[in-house]
Amino acid sequence: MALDAVMVRALVSELQEKLINGRVDKIHQPEKDEITINIRTLRDSFKLVLSASSAHPRVHFTSASKKNPISAPMFCMLLRKHIGSGKITAIEQVGFERIIRFSIESYDELGDLTTKYLIAEIMGRHSNIILTNQDMKILDCIKHIDFTISSVRQLLPGLDYVTPPAQDKSDLTDIENTVTIDFSAALQTADKAILSSIAGISPLTAREIVYRAFGRTDVKCGELTDSGKNKILYETVRLANAVKENNFDACMIVNKGSGKLMDFSAISIRQYESLADVIPFDSVSALLDSFFSTRDMHERMRQKSADLVKLLSTNIERISKKLVILGKTLSDSEKKDKHKVYGDLLMANLYSIEQGQIVAEIMNYYEESTPVVKIPLDPQLTPSQNAQKYYKKYNKAKTAEIEAAKQIKSAKADLEYLESTLSALENAETESDLNAIRAELIQEGYLNRKVNPKKQKHAASKPMRFVTSDGFDVYVGKNNTQNDYLTLKFANSSDLWFHTKNIHGSHTVIKLGLDKDVPKTSIYEAAQIAAYYSKGRDSSQVPVDFTQIKNVHKPNGAKPGMVIYDNYNTVYVTPKEPEKKDL
Repeated sequence: MALDAVMVRALVSELQEKLINGRVDKIHQPEKDEITINIRTLRDSFKLVLSASSAHPRVHFTSASKKNPISAPMFCMLLRKHIGSGKITAIEQVGFERIIRFSIESYDELGDLTTKYLIAEIMGRHSNIILTNQDMKILDCIKHIDFTISSVRQLLPGLDYVTPPAQDKSDLTDIENTVTIDFSAALQTADKAILSSIAGISPLTAREIVYRAFGRTDVKCGELTDSGKNKILYETVRLANAVKENNFDACMIVNKGSGKLMDFSAISIRQYESLADVIPFDSVSALLDSFFSTRDMHERMRQKSADLVKLLSTNIERISKKLVILGKTLSDSEKKDKHKVYGDLLMANLYSIEQGQIVAEIMNYYEESTPVVKIPLDPQLTPSQNAQKYYKKYNKAKTAEIEAAKQIKSAKADLEYLESTLSALENAETESDLNAIRAELIQEGYLNRKVNPKKQKHAASKPMRFVTSDGFDVYVGKNNTQNDYLTLKFANSSDLWFHTKNIHGSHTVIKLGLDKDVPKTSIYEAAQIAAYYSKGRDSSQVPVDFTQIKNVHKPNGAKPGMVIYDNYNTVYVTPKEPEKKDL
């Protein structure tokens, strides 16, 4: 992610314009590493999010709302005590680092006006949010860093706040008309050389400098002539001047094929050419809010669903191994007829076999050519007992074959269900979606019930609803229970049902209402939605079957979400994320 010092400078410029002299209204801590601050100005009000998430640290305005804990965490309570109702007097970028410092004036317990500093360090897994007094003494921080975590820099209440050690690089904003970049490593790419010499820029920005100089990004240092080096130096200085003049072009980069968010930048990006769409934003904060609201949600959901993913993956692996063993048992049982033949031949030739023989050579009357077969014998058993031994092997293999076939059918159904549940888990977007899947797994016996369901209340998870360009409502199940509800109860017999062909995914239904004539565009759009909410999301030309609900049936005893269907058509589509509509 390109939340580098260039982006921080652009962000600070925007925050200064909107928040200086604003008053802190409310402070919440919805996550253990994230706080939100409501700020009132004379003309407007803003919600500012400060996140020290290891995966997605950031600072920006947000319109999203998260559920706050009933009891505020200690750090949140401390912030309310020291900066609640305080006035923001300054916002600055510390050096040219990914550090933003808010100066906030407020009255202490004695009624004296004091200044506190709220510092957001946006540095990957080292990110933190720190509150200090006017003497830069740490009052508290959202993550405590002691000697066991870092021997270089500790962040604990009572210690003096010290900025992170400076890198041995040139700050981009210190560059005037010349800059020194070490291009001596011939095999190193030019963008890596820029990163090694210039502080405050991301890999994306370094590649953009090279692209603007040469029209490509894979230039090696060994290829550079003096003219080529001068081109890179010129583009670097030009970028430095634009940053110093606060001349930014915030943009988001979206993969043109899949629609997935790739990156963002405070400067215009051209290096992806036709492979990506570059969407401009007037506001850096709006860009970050749009980008991270999606990325952060997926990361939080990934963390909260980790136990379910592990449970499902473990069961899928266990059943897969079971199917291998059952397959071997089924394969071995194919030899059962040979045991019966051996038993019959021994019984028919008891008169010619003596006890103590190791092998009996007998003509096989079951084959036209009556070949002589050598039947292994146990010398300690009588000929009759040897025959009974082969009959027992035959009966055992016959029973194993029948039982293995039953277990294979059951195991395949379980595997199908678990894989479809794992697919639904990957598409879960809210905690209520996770709770619905968790409840389903408890119901099916895969998960132990640890709490009384009557005492634990969660908001009900509802199917997703979309509207096609022709105005038809499309509903998509978020889990197997919802898939059953949509297909078997919610939909009418003439409604259209969609599902990816031989790919795990959500049931998708077009509600027809009075209009039974569905345009091809709506069918295509519904198929795109079905493909998006399936395992084939990142593929192209995904086959999607569709038919009327009356052709979809649920076999007796089938797992949730498992159905069979006939009289269907197939359309090939590229998955596309739809725009959600409230139910």
